Amino acid sequence: MREDHGRAAAPGESDWLTLGRAARYLGVAQSTIRKWSDSGRVRAFKTPGGHRRYRRADLDNFLEGSAPESRSGPVVLIVDDDEQLREYVRVNLEMEGYTIHEAASADDGMKVLDELQPDLVLLDVMMPQVDGWEMLRLMHERHGVGSIPVVMFSGKVDERAADQAAERGAQGFIGKPFDPNELIAQTKQLLPT
Repeated sequence: MREDHGRAAAPGESDWLTLGRAARYLGVAQSTIRKWSDSGRVRAFKTPGGHRRYRRADLDNFLEGSAPESRSGPVVLIVDDDEQLREYVRVNLEMEGYTIHEAASADDGMKVLDELQPDLVLLDVMMPQVDGWEMLRLMHERHGVGSIPVVMFSGKVDERAADQAAERGAQGFIGKPFDPNELIAQTKQLLPT
């Protein structure tokens, strides 16, 4: 991840990067940098054939300007073992001004919570080892019920899950059919920027 970040182009190597190389340089998916380019967050140039090219210096400036320390938006922790879903939600919320932290498991999520108190936690119910229900219980045990708002979500639970989420102290639940855009909308509703 970002192995060549901060270094000048080697002799004979272009300072201009293709979409794929720029994505690797930033450590994100090509779809993410494409979306950032389309929204104007990352400067891109197009060839006469319509291909995107990125200058290393512009990517370095983007990285410096998007460092977590420089952000001031509400802090959201996404806890889900699905990397693509986390990325989709992160990119969309970052574009709205939120500061995002991610965890791929309940254990990782609890470690993040030991270091900071986010304004909201988006928590998947179905995860390996420790599921979302158990993480919610642990959060309440360590931080107090309701001290950190939680929105639970899952595409693989029964109809009663929404009631269980409310009974267990979650502020929201999104279930079948699961729509990531609904999760983003509920975040904006509960935690406006």
